[in-house]
Amino acid sequence: MAESNTKFARAVIKGVDSQPRKTNVVASLVRDRYVADAVIILENTPRRAARAVRKAIESATANLLNNSSVSIDPKTIRIARISVTAGTRMRRYVPASRGRALPFEKISSNIFVEVAGEEKVKKTAANKSASETNEKENK
Repeated sequence: MAESNTKFARAVIKGVDSQPRKTNVVASLVRDRYVADAVIILENTPRRAARAVRKAIESATANLLNNSSVSIDPKTIRIARISVTAGTRMRRYVPASRGRALPFEKISSNIFVEVAGEEKVKKTAANKSASETNEKENK
C-alpha cells in the first residue's frame, strides 16, 4: 500500500474589526472540518466574523494548492488548526456630558488557519506494469 504524504499550508489575517471572543465562536463552528464543508457553513452563518474566517480558510487553501511542489487532492483538504487571538487595540474617546470624554478601546482579532491536504497518488509506468503482471499471475 502506498504511503500518502500530508502537506500543510497556513494563512494569517491580522486586524479583523471584530472582537476575538465573537470571532472565536465562528471559528469553533468549522474547527476540524473539511474545507468544502466549512465554506458552506460559513456562507450560511449570519455573523459578521464569518466572512473574515471564510477568507482566511480560502487563502490557506489557495496557498496549499498553488505553493506546494506536488499536486494536492482538493477533496482531502481539511482544517488542521484554526485559532483566533487578540489583535491591536485602538484607543478612542466618546463624548460625554459636561464636556468630558470617556475612553474606550476598539479591539481587533488575528485569525490563524492551517490546512492539511494529501498528495495525489500518481500511477507511474512501473506501478502499472507491476499491477498488470500481478493480475495476470493471479488468473
